[in-house]
Amino acid sequence: MHAATPAEALPDDVPAAAEAPRKRPRPGERRVQILQTLAGMLEQPGSERITTAALAAKLEVSEAALYRHFASKAQMFEGLIEFIESSIFTLVKQIGEREASGLVQAQKIVAVLLQFGERNPGMTRVMVGDALVYENERLVARMNQFFDRIESALRQGLRQAAEASGSATPTVDAQAQASVLISFVIGRLQRYARSGFKRMPSEQLEPALRMLLG
Repeated sequence: MHAATPAEALPDDVPAAAEAPRKRPRPGERRVQILQTLAGMLEQPGSERITTAALAAKLEVSEAALYRHFASKAQMFEGLIEFIESSIFTLVKQIGEREASGLVQAQKIVAVLLQFGERNPGMTRVMVGDALVYENERLVARMNQFFDRIESALRQGLRQAAEASGSATPTVDAQAQASVLISFVIGRLQRYARSGFKRMPSEQLEPALRMLLG
């Protein structure tokens, strides 16, 4: 299941030929280009903190031009978080609608998260908070809320699975399993980011899930 990157999901602003005047971006297009460039810069080594000056230089515009589209750098990161939320929660909803088995729902939700991170390295650094360390605290809080919502979705499916298997304590069982799974997801994404995107999040995923879910 492929989660589109911002560059795939939205049109690029293609520069005109050198001898022709530069084409003026359509309304909203420059905003998209800023987010695409920011996501791309997050994939590069040594990108612990991206300044608006560096982002503007990459785009070949002034810093003032950035602030015509975003009130702050924090708002730019919020744009990336909104993309993550929209992409993932749309897929999670589809899984819930299509899969009757709560256990299969949980397995597929974990796979979706890891595959999304694998295909969107810059977004992975936002998801695990590495890119947000020097930014506004509300961004970290928002990503924490994102994982809380994912854990809730996992818990719902796992409770259903525990009830179906005849567990005497389905709620307790589901809470424990959901907590373990969300920790597994975050750990895999952190390892991916900190390995320079060399250790794939989905590595040996099926046997790992068999061990975690029994």
